[in-house]
Amino acid sequence: MDLTGSKAAFMSTIKKDFDRLARLDDGGWTPNNHYHSLLLRSVPANCLRALEVGCGTGAFSRRLAERAQQVVAIDLSPEMIRVASSRSTHIRNVDYRCADVMSGEMAAAEFDCIISIATLHHLPLKEVIFRLKEALKPGGVLVVLDLFAPDRNLLRLAGWRDTMLNACASGVSVSLRLLHNGRLRPPPEVRAAWEEHGSKDVYLTMPDVRLLGAEFLPGARVRQHLLWRYSLVW
Repeated sequence: MDLTGSKAAFMSTIKKDFDRLARLDDGGWTPNNHYHSLLLRSVPANCLRALEVGCGTGAFSRRLAERAQQVVAIDLSPEMIRVASSRSTHIRNVDYRCADVMSGEMAAAEFDCIISIATLHHLPLKEVIFRLKEALKPGGVLVVLDLFAPDRNLLRLAGWRDTMLNACASGVSVSLRLLHNGRLRPPPEVRAAWEEHGSKDVYLTMPDVRLLGAEFLPGARVRQHLLWRYSLVW
């Protein structure tokens, strides 16, 4: 089996998915940007250089630019970078780059803070964590927000808990979308694009996340959040 070819084909599909999603993005509320303020609390004081991996249309990198002297924001999708750049013409300290974090050049100990939002589940986790750790300055901070797979086994306590939280999250998400975007659901074409993309996604469970942190990021703080997300700060 040609694993290299399979990986390249998968990443090409991901790039095409996000090119499509970028063209549909209206800059409104999403479950990801709901947690932006939370993530910013972990940015170190006097942050000189920060990296955002998977910057999308730049919503978080624009806020990060208020906390760091220089932000490098990368994304695999050229269309995401185009939209992010077009929405950030008033901001001078963000450098948007179309790049693959797994193959692009990163200097050792380059960044005071590295943040990734809903991106790492597309990547080989152990390898990308090693690269990001290498790129952090001593004392730097790695912050991850990503999706997790809820436990659906009702024979376990965790399954009951996640089932109840999932029902609650659905109601909260719909309410927040109505409040911020003025509608209960995204437009049909946006839903279709996300559903097609999501059919290829695979997420860690929360036990998997904690195990990953314990093995490769000892001392990391892991939290489960309501809107199908977890955060990891190391």
